[in-house]
Amino acid sequence: MDDHTNIPHRSSDGSAGDADYGSIGAGYSKYRQPEPAFAEAIDAALGDVATLLNVGAGSGSYEPIGLDVTPVEPSAAMRAQRPPNAAPAIDAVAEHLPFPDLAFDASLASFTVHQWQDLGAGLREMRRVTRGPVVILTCDPAALSRSWLNEYAPEVIETEAQRYPAITDIQDALGGTVRVTTLPIPLHCVDGFSEAYYGRPEALLDPGARRANSAWSFVDTRVEERFTRALRADLETGSWDARHGHLRTQATFDGSLRIIVATSSGERSTRSGEA
Repeated sequence: MDDHTNIPHRSSDGSAGDADYGSIGAGYSKYRQPEPAFAEAIDAALGDVATLLNVGAGSGSYEPIGLDVTPVEPSAAMRAQRPPNAAPAIDAVAEHLPFPDLAFDASLASFTVHQWQDLGAGLREMRRVTRGPVVILTCDPAALSRSWLNEYAPEVIETEAQRYPAITDIQDALGGTVRVTTLPIPLHCVDGFSEAYYGRPEALLDPGARRANSAWSFVDTRVEERFTRALRADLETGSWDARHGHLRTQATFDGSLRIIVATSSGERSTRSGEA
């Protein structure tokens, strides 16, 4: 494995990123269920593989059934929310994967790279231990402002944009042949990241739904209070619907969600497919 001189700092819960899931992770799995449309895209990207490493595995979303899955998750709170029938997660971090070279057919990291303290080290580690495709599900920080949330809580969008790595940074760190594709978000998306509620604004009045999006833990409580007050008022008066009501029946939303697939470490990276 890579010989890194800097070991990522970890909270008392074991969380190795900027968010402490020991504090905000309770109830996460209630709001962040695997979205079937995203799972289908991940399965297609993985192809015909038998063994899979899931880095930043969290509560177990997007671990395909029928594969030999090895999850890695540093947060004890997140490991505790994994389903009883899921493989137990190894307590480790992306930057220091405790596996030999080329140990897995494929590897996956979903909604996690923005948490890593050293993006390049984590992606190099994934590439090191993977024989086949490396699949990353993440958000493009340049597209986050497409959400109506930017009108009500720009501080949250700004925070997310600062945390999520640029798509080109991920491509460059992975190397090889890299494909980037926009994933449309379904209207009734069950994976409750903020854009999942693009047509269901009332859902974000639920404190638990906001807590399941770690960006809210970085903004002042006054931002959250202002957001809920303004959104509730606009829903009551119809102002939100006057501006965004068409989203309530829009089947999908092309927001910031991207799936990145690196299929070879020996070829030059490409940037085709970006929407």
